[in-house]
Amino acid sequence: MADELRRVPKSELDNRLAAFRRGMDALDPGWSMALVNHKINMYYLTGTMQDGVLVIRPDSAILWVRRSYERGRNESLFDDIRPMRSFRTLGEHYGDVPETIYVETKTATLEWIGLVRKYLPFQEFKSVNRVLEDIRSIKSPYEIGCMRLAGRNHAEALEVVAPSLLREGVSEAELAAEIFEALLRMGSHGISRFNQPLGEDVIGFASFGKAALVTTAFDGPGGTDGTCIAVQTIGSAERKLSRGRLVYLDIPSGIEGYHTDKSTVFYFGRLDEDPDGQLIREAYAYCQALESEIASRLVPGAVLEDVYAEVMDKFDVRYIEGFMNGGRFLGHSIGLTMDETPVIARGFKTAVQADMTFAIEPKIALPGIGTVGTENTYLITADGAVSLSGTPQPLREIY
Repeated sequence: MADELRRVPKSELDNRLAAFRRGMDALDPGWSMALVNHKINMYYLTGTMQDGVLVIRPDSAILWVRRSYERGRNESLFDDIRPMRSFRTLGEHYGDVPETIYVETKTATLEWIGLVRKYLPFQEFKSVNRVLEDIRSIKSPYEIGCMRLAGRNHAEALEVVAPSLLREGVSEAELAAEIFEALLRMGSHGISRFNQPLGEDVIGFASFGKAALVTTAFDGPGGTDGTCIAVQTIGSAERKLSRGRLVYLDIPSGIEGYHTDKSTVFYFGRLDEDPDGQLIREAYAYCQALESEIASRLVPGAVLEDVYAEVMDKFDVRYIEGFMNGGRFLGHSIGLTMDETPVIARGFKTAVQADMTFAIEPKIALPGIGTVGTENTYLITADGAVSLSGTPQPLREIY
């Protein structure tokens, strides 16, 4: 089994830990202890996801694992992994607990903090979120390699496989599952992860016609009724595809924990026979051109809120009401989660850097019809943005 594991290289883990410490030194030169326990950041820094806590100090870093220590040792090339019975183990090991520790305030619960504080009696805690977000926003060659493969699979699944699966009577849920199966066969890791609590670890969704206009609690432009009221994703098992409907697909791809994001829209039938055909064509073509324009502006040094303002200042007023189905952004960072930061939106003063990755996704909701738009994942290079998941395609009619 060990020989089959594709472990995160030790050089990656060493570089990430060093970058974390540099970030902490810049944030607080006197910092003494940081705790990481969320599965995504634990994986990023140690190469394994276990029930435990990573304790980082300026001169040491130990991954304490409650379950499963054996699996953690097998999967990870991290230097120091030790078993932990409970947080009492930490209390027994660390005698000089600082007054202030740093934790992931976005994901650490009050219950968890209380349990830790029982044995590590710190006085206050501060957020380590920004440091982790900043170092994760710049991808290494290893990470880019994972995303390149995910993107190639994505282009194959949504540009080649998906249209071959469109047929009269297929349900939204069935279509989503068939595309998901195709991605699994290509080697996809089979899950999509999110920072937002309302994002769920599922396969994305397929929406036919007006179903794509149904907004979800998740802050994104796509829509679906979901499988039921309790699950706002995948698609309905009852809604069947028929002629004259738009098919909206937003199904993620991923390799070794790293995602790409891509959406495709097809028209099932002939647009010339649809009284709204010209409206659909023009709105879709506008999104297609918009994706290319946004990508052209994502060059090293560009400020994200300026990119957003420049695009929106000359936005076609015909589509403003339905743009992004009410959302106020043009794209988002992506990597170990689908919805990373920074975002191409107002308030993000971050300057674009080489090796950042963004999903660009202009979408327009057409009342009474459905949603049109495009989406691809881009890598920022010294020469500008390069798509990892295919190019924005013209609207295809499937009949």
